Amino acid sequence: MTNKKLIEIATSVIKSKKIGSNTSGDVGCALISKKGNIYTGVCIDVMSGIGFCAEHTAIATMITAQEYKIKKIVAVWKNKKGNVHILHPCGRCREFMRQIDPENMEAKVLLGKSRVVKLKKLLPYEDDYCKI
Repeated sequence: MTNKKLIEIATSVIKSKKIGSNTSGDVGCALISKKGNIYTGVCIDVMSGIGFCAEHTAIATMITAQEYKIKKIVAVWKNKKGNVHILHPCGRCREFMRQIDPENMEAKVLLGKSRVVKLKKLLPYEDDYCKI
């Protein structure tokens, strides 16, 4: 699957909703598992701070299907003008992906339409991870 198509899938799940002073559903994520299946998710942002990122939702959906390995992942945000922006995964999401399965260190993370890096390049001390 092309990066463009994965970005389109992530964008398609964005359905913003104001909840109090916060907005949920304004960031979408799409990932391809190692088995080739596509999983999507949106962010949930609530006042109490217990919300979570779109990547977490997509990964939870993948795990529900008993898959744990990510091949490629992207998160996007659409502004009020309809422009789509690719978001880098936050530190919590990076660590979450790593802990789900050690092989996810090789997962491709889209940082732009044509810029892709492996997860291990986005984590500090990449060589020390997964050594148990």
